Amino acid sequence: MSDSSHYEENHTGPIKTPMQLLVAVFFSFVVPIFLIIGLVYYVTSANKPAAGAVNMERTTAENIQKIGAVEIRDANREMKTGEAVFKAQCSTCHAAGLAGSPKFGDQTAWAPRIKSGFASLLNSALKGKNAMGAQGGGDFDDFEVARAVVYMANAGGAKFPEPVKVEAAK
Repeated sequence: MSDSSHYEENHTGPIKTPMQLLVAVFFSFVVPIFLIIGLVYYVTSANKPAAGAVNMERTTAENIQKIGAVEIRDANREMKTGEAVFKAQCSTCHAAGLAGSPKFGDQTAWAPRIKSGFASLLNSALKGKNAMGAQGGGDFDDFEVARAVVYMANAGGAKFPEPVKVEAAK
């Protein structure tokens, strides 16, 4: 006959007592159940409505909206003066000198900018520079922005002539 004690010695595992068996069973079955309950609670805890369930019409309109947009403006409207554009758009920052902008009428701050020339100033105004956003394509025509640039630069010591609008050839 074979020796059974030899067989048991070769095949012993990590569980040697009944208490260890109960602990292993507990951790094998009970802990995963608590983990699953915790995950379910985590996933369902936030009040998340389904996509588009809040305002279906607006969501649908946003989803099918084209990339570009067409804005129709009156091409024959009277162009605003440089001062009017300054008061409406530019004065927010340039009146107080916010975000590094040259303060209106401050010849020291405007001098290096004026030296760069009108074209450079207009380019910065239309495309934006540093903290200033682009003004081109905004509420005002590029010609009106050019008038505002001349108005501000001339108040800072420049002698730029008032821009003249080039009429389209008929």
